[in-house]
Formats: sequence, C-alpha cells, structure tokens
Amino acid sequence: MSQTLPAAPLAFLAAVIAFTAPTRADEPAPAAPAALDPAELARYRAAADYSQASAGEATLVMKGGRVVFEAYYNGHAADTPHLLASGTKSFSGAIAAAAVEDGLLTWDERVAATLVEWKDHPQKSRITVRHLLGLTSGLDAGTIGRPPTYADALAARSKHEPGARFEYGPVPFQVFGELMKRKLAAKKENAVDYLRRRVLDPIDCRVAIWRCGADGNPQLPSGAFLTAREWAKFGQWLLQRGRWGDRQLVAWEQLAECLKPGAVNRAYGLSFWLRADADLGRITEGAVRRPSRRSGESPTPDDFFMAAGKGKQRLYVLPARGLVVVHFADSLSFSDGEFLSRLLGTARPTPTPAPSGDSRKLPSGEEGEADPEAPAPAGD
Repeated sequence: MSQTLPAAPLAFLAAVIAFTAPTRADEPAPAAPAALDPAELARYRAAADYSQASAGEATLVMKGGRVVFEAYYNGHAADTPHLLASGTKSFSGAIAAAAVEDGLLTWDERVAATLVEWKDHPQKSRITVRHLLGLTSGLDAGTIGRPPTYADALAARSKHEPGARFEYGPVPFQVFGELMKRKLAAKKENAVDYLRRRVLDPIDCRVAIWRCGADGNPQLPSGAFLTAREWAKFGQWLLQRGRWGDRQLVAWEQLAECLKPGAVNRAYGLSFWLRADADLGRITEGAVRRPSRRSGESPTPDDFFMAAGKGKQRLYVLPARGLVVVHFADSLSFSDGEFLSRLLGTARPTPTPAPSGDSRKLPSGEEGEADPEAPAPAGD
C-alpha cells in the first residue's frame, strides 16, 4: 500500500534563484532575480500559467545549475514528494550505464547468461540489456501501472522476436531489476541500493519513497517519489554528462548510449524519451505515429531528452539551452508542445485554457489505472 502524502493550500510562487525558495506553497514569493532577463521570466511564467490551467501542480526551471524559477499550485507544495510514475523508468538507464562502467554487464550481453532459467528458451535466450531498456525485448510488457513481481516478470510470455517490436510496459524493467539483483548478490544490494551508492548519494539527490512490490523488491518502472528540486538534481547531473563537481561519476560514453534513438522507435532511447512532439499517448505496439506538428515546428532542440510519467510528470533536459525543467501534474489535457513552446518561446502557442472544474484531471481511483505514456489502442 502506498504512503499517503500531505497536500497544501492552493497557491502560486513566482521566480526564485539558487536554493532560497520558500518551502511552502502558501508563503510569499520573493522578487525575481536580477540576473534573469524579464522576457525569459515571462516565458517561464507563461508556461506555469498554462500548466496551472491544465491541472498542473508544479513547474521548476534550473539554469546553469541554479533554480531560477519555481511555482507550485493546485494544492501542491515545494516540500511534498510527488509520484514520478513512469518517470521512474529513466533511473534504470543510469543504473545500467554505471553497471557497464563497473564491468557488471554490457549493453549487448544476453541476460540469459545471468537469468539462467531463460537459457534454453528460443526467444528469451537472445534478449539483451539493450532490448530490455529499449522496450524491444519481445516480452509481453504487462499492464501499465501494475508492476509484477520479479518472478512473474521472468515468467512473462514472449510475444515477438527480440528487437522486432516496441512495446511499452513494466515487465522489462522488473526483469532488469532481477538481473541487477543477481549481479549485485555479492554486495547484498538491489538496483536502487546501487543507484543510490553510485549516483544519487554523490549528487545529494534524496528519494523520499521508493515503492516495493509484494516480493519486497523495488518497483523500477514506477515506484519513486521525489520533490521537484530533488528530481532536478538528477536532470542536472545528466546535463553535466555524468559529472558532479570535480568527479565524473559515470562515463558519458555509457550514459550517451541511453540517448541514441531506438531502431524500432526513434522517439525512445534506453529508458528515456527523445522527442516531445511525438504523440506519446498514441504509441502503438511496434511503431510510433507521426507528430501532429508540421515539420520544422518541434518545440525542442535536437539534443532534448526527458523522463515521462503518468499524469504528465516530466523531467525535461535541454543541453543546448543549459536547462533542466521539472513538471508535476495530475492531468489528461496537458500538452508537452504547448508547455515547451511557452517556456522556450519557440512557437506561437494557443491561448492558455481557462480552468473548468476537474475535467483536466486524471480520473480518481488507484494510481496506475491508466498511463498517458502507455500504448493506446487505435481509436481509443
């Protein structure tokens, strides 16, 4: 059962600098920092206004390693950890990159060398780490928002040849969790312990909660809760190509593998989304439908990447702009393109929608019943 997290009064915060922001959403906001250009600040406000009107809950912008703008609204507070949902998946890319550097695995090794129960299976015996994290393993990827136990993930049926089809779901990440658990058995660590030791602790990134399944193992597809500022630290570390201070925590050569477009789905790398103009809610098994925007109107530069989760949780990393942006929401109507167009000033956005009840929020019910980043049946 998930832990209940506190809510906060409805409020909006203006721009702030460094790590001097008020910790509660109902405290007065300080004046905008002098170093921030007024036009730039206006763009960030416009993006946050759009988010607030679309059932968003937080917008945070980090530039040059400093928080230059943050806003919390619709009941969320700066110090309240938020479920990242499928945004959690991208931590697995960092885990794998560190493990490759440490000699624990290689991107293209067959996981059956460790998951020996797969060694005689005609399809599973050929699945690689790259297949798992690129969501092209051929396994039945499972029900969105319902991570199976590690044992059940290993028992998932094989539907396709490895590398032939893209299928979004929790099973491949749970398989990766079991793979790392066995690789780390000598140290008595699991994948999250390893992530903390190799990356999160050195960058002082605090995970408030990481859900575990009925088997006691951490849920790698969707289990993490962080505040906006903590998630932004992870994004800043990625923007800095794996370096923190004077330490190269993970070689960029390995992290960069996560950001190469997949052979089947060019909008997805290894645990990261690489385009914001792809219609993530209409990803079908095996292919990605074309963006709705006309060619040349993408709101993001070519080096853009993001972690994305249900309800429009987003960690945007824009290296060319030196920006890391965190977005929290509980929304069905939020558009990445509209938000980023306002934030970057790259296209003329449509007017900010006026709030109208709760129509833009996700339906009530147990978390994980639906995931807008998941494959959707045609016409759904």
